[in-house]
Amino acid sequence: NMNGKHKEFGGVERGDDEAALLNPGNKALTEIVQDDSFREFEFRQYLFACQSKLLFKLNRPFEVASRGYPFIISFSKALAQHEDILPFCMREVWVITACLALIDATSSQYNDGLAAPDIEKEFYRLLGDLYSLCRIKFMRLAYLIGHGTDIERSPVNSASLSMLPWPKPPVWPLVPADASAEVLAKEKLILQATPRVKHFGIHRKPLPLEPSVLLREANRRRASLSAGNMFEIFDGSGPDVSLRMSPSNKVQAVSMSRTNSSPGFESSIDRPMRLAEIFVASEHALRQTISNPNLLKSLSSVEEFEQKYLELTKGAANNYHCSWWKRHGVVLDGEIAAVCFKHGNYDQAAKSYEKVCALYSGEGWQDLLAEVLPNLAECQKILNDEAGYLLSCVRLLSLDKGLFSTKERQAFQSEVISLAYGEMKDPVPLDVSSLITFSGNPGPPLELCDGDPGTLSVTVWSGFPDDITIDTLSLTLMATYNADEGAKALNTSTATVLKPGRNTITVDLPPQKPGSYVLGALTGHIGRLRFRSHSFSKVGPADSDDFMSYEKPTRPILKVFNPRPLVDLAAAISSPLLINEAQWVGIIVQPIDYSLKGAILQIDTGPGLTIEESHFVEMESHIKLSNLENCHNIQKDCSLDINKDFERLHLHDGRIQLPDWASNLTSILWIPIRAINNSLARGSSSVTPQRQSIVDGMRTIALKLQFGVCHNQIFERTIAVHFTDPFHVSTRVADKCSDGTLLLQVILHSQVNASLTIYDAWLDLQDGFVHTRQGDGRPTSGFFPLVISSSSKAGILFSICLGKTTPEAEVEAVRRDSLLNIQYGISGKRTIGAHPPVTAEATGAEDAREGLIFRSALVLQRPVLDPTLAIGFLALPSDGLRVGQLVSMKWRVERLKDFEENEASQRNDEVLYEVNANADNWMIAGRKRGYVSLPTKQGSRIVISILCVPLLAGYVRPPQLGLPGVEEANISCNPPGPHLICVLPPTLSSSFCIAA
Repeated sequence: NMNGKHKEFGGVERGDDEAALLNPGNKALTEIVQDDSFREFEFRQYLFACQSKLLFKLNRPFEVASRGYPFIISFSKALAQHEDILPFCMREVWVITACLALIDATSSQYNDGLAAPDIEKEFYRLLGDLYSLCRIKFMRLAYLIGHGTDIERSPVNSASLSMLPWPKPPVWPLVPADASAEVLAKEKLILQATPRVKHFGIHRKPLPLEPSVLLREANRRRASLSAGNMFEIFDGSGPDVSLRMSPSNKVQAVSMSRTNSSPGFESSIDRPMRLAEIFVASEHALRQTISNPNLLKSLSSVEEFEQKYLELTKGAANNYHCSWWKRHGVVLDGEIAAVCFKHGNYDQAAKSYEKVCALYSGEGWQDLLAEVLPNLAECQKILNDEAGYLLSCVRLLSLDKGLFSTKERQAFQSEVISLAYGEMKDPVPLDVSSLITFSGNPGPPLELCDGDPGTLSVTVWSGFPDDITIDTLSLTLMATYNADEGAKALNTSTATVLKPGRNTITVDLPPQKPGSYVLGALTGHIGRLRFRSHSFSKVGPADSDDFMSYEKPTRPILKVFNPRPLVDLAAAISSPLLINEAQWVGIIVQPIDYSLKGAILQIDTGPGLTIEESHFVEMESHIKLSNLENCHNIQKDCSLDINKDFERLHLHDGRIQLPDWASNLTSILWIPIRAINNSLARGSSSVTPQRQSIVDGMRTIALKLQFGVCHNQIFERTIAVHFTDPFHVSTRVADKCSDGTLLLQVILHSQVNASLTIYDAWLDLQDGFVHTRQGDGRPTSGFFPLVISSSSKAGILFSICLGKTTPEAEVEAVRRDSLLNIQYGISGKRTIGAHPPVTAEATGAEDAREGLIFRSALVLQRPVLDPTLAIGFLALPSDGLRVGQLVSMKWRVERLKDFEENEASQRNDEVLYEVNANADNWMIAGRKRGYVSLPTKQGSRIVISILCVPLLAGYVRPPQLGLPGVEEANISCNPPGPHLICVLPPTLSSSFCIAA
């Protein structure tokens, strides 16, 4: 930059095109430096060569590479500034030779493993950059001489070459006069060159490999004598033209004819250069520029060009793979794959394309993936890789819809369908997560009770351009509460047709365990293609059918509740009903937040119960029934629609289907049932009242309710219903007249929760008793009708006396009891308890309501002189009884009259006895049952004693002696009825006393 003599740049001599940045002895220093001036072209390379020589001697090849690459870049810019004085494409040729020289020198000097890993990776990155720069410049030279059709128009090549400017010589080279044959051959190649049609009929505008149209640029540079080009050359501020142009270039510039000159300038009109002429002119000019025979050979033919191009690309890719920039290596593998594909090496091409597609897919570069993926699919189809080809087709369908036309996407789908239903040897599994997504429908999850099946609705988004039929489709459910539970598959019953965009499918849901469930995966079959999708879709707006997301949802799609009561069956009333009469038995059916639609109730009656199937079964709302009762209690003229929730149903084989209106309401089912009891009711004496057990009239009804969507829910319950006679009868002798007439009082105890009306009563006496005045056994008619309210009692008097009996009659009297007959009617409600029989309610006849008959057997005891035997309870010790003390209980048995043959079947002098005692109050220490000898003559006596231990203090009933072999009417007891004795607490023991 110092003032002085003008410094020439240099680089115009033969051989200067080959870089000498590693050869300090290429030219003598005296040739480079003259006086106080030097040539920059040679001097800068000389200085760098000296530095490199020293660094190599210091075994630091990494520094040579790290300094060399920026030196090449900066020196290339300097060449660009002096391009108008340099030979044609001098800049590109020098960069190529410089990169190759630097690569060869540093690679041979570098030893793997000696440097740190970071330094080693950086060294390989620098080598990859050098190879990549050399590759780009080499492709530019090849394009200039007509090899552009053999360069793959890939995204990486297009990005590199479209941003690389054309050479800028002052005048574009002319076609030699003897090169017409070469021009013709080039034109023929241009006309024969056709772009390769991509697979699936994909049409794309070719990616550019040039920054501007070469034809226009070359012809513009050729018109060097135009005003525009003259101003461009001089630029108004540059040095003199003689200093910027070589003498040879001056002659060419003057001799060239002006074409496409600017308006206002006169010149001879010559035609523009054709593209073939530009290629031939460039090729001849490069032969003059390039002095390296290897470089000239690599540009001499297409085959040589491809070989050198593949060498440079592999060198860049391999070094990038060893460096930090592995992605650059993968991208260049795609360029290698293009060359392999062109030459039929489809296996190697497919492997490289797979790497590139994986990179583009992982980075989300769908535009780049759309360029490379069809090439991979074509390789896989040629190699008969069915699984890989199917996957590539699915990935093409999964790309953005704007990258391919509808027709092209339909071609992808047709390939998938044809392969799926073609002759594939084995079923092919395929992941379509990027093409088919799914999610639960918006809103709350489906809620089911434990054991319930259901129908699950799922939204499926299809990325196929046309409808596609899925032969089988299944969804898996994952339990959120237990990761070890495993997935449960839900299958569709029929083939499913998925339309483009949003689809709603339903699958049958079998009963699941309690818990929450989310969707797991979507699987299915299309022909012999097995596909699987793990992608979950967010529910998008209503107008967005193709809204997809691959985030797993946390919202459950199904909730199964823990087991809980769903229904309850209970008896409507607890009051007893009439036995041996058809009664309405009410069963309350109460759903508990669960629908009983279509429920079937199976009724199985236990022993002693029959269902009156000739009558209807009635069902009514329990709420309506309560309202009616309240309404009648408040005012009689209250009006309600009583038929709103009332229905008569038919019973078939003990099964009945509940109506729909009762599916969510508490209702009562009235069933006509008859309880059968063949035994005759027996009365008791007021002296010895009969103990009644509620179990005697208890009957059971087994209920089984099947409900739910598929009747999968089963509720079983056995309810108890109490049946009883309308009356309990007890008797006592009200008065004994002097003439032997007895006034027998019959006491009727109401046992039902209803009003009973007695219309008639008569008594059929046993032998040995007759009615006075030869009556028919009926009391005074003025007593009737006699109304007995609920839980009350009434008495009827009969006048009887003793009658004479023959021995034959006496034998018969042992086998007969007196029989009380009562004709009565009942007035009650089935919602409360006993009520008129079902047949009476159905006919509505008054006779049927009043024609009920009740019979009860009565045991009448004859006077004391008539019994055969007498039992007397002997007095206890005077000091009383204490708990835990042993005491002897004694009874005296006396024969009141001589033995007769009709008394018993045992031996004449033996009597069977039995001692009965409450086990909670007494412990029997002797023999409770046995025979004793009693003479047959009148007045014979015997004492029966047994040892007992009282267990409970207080007034308790003592043990009782009975004679099972003798009728009660032939026995006289003293005392005549039950009595109580006092049992004292045990005496205190001194061993338990504590001194004060």
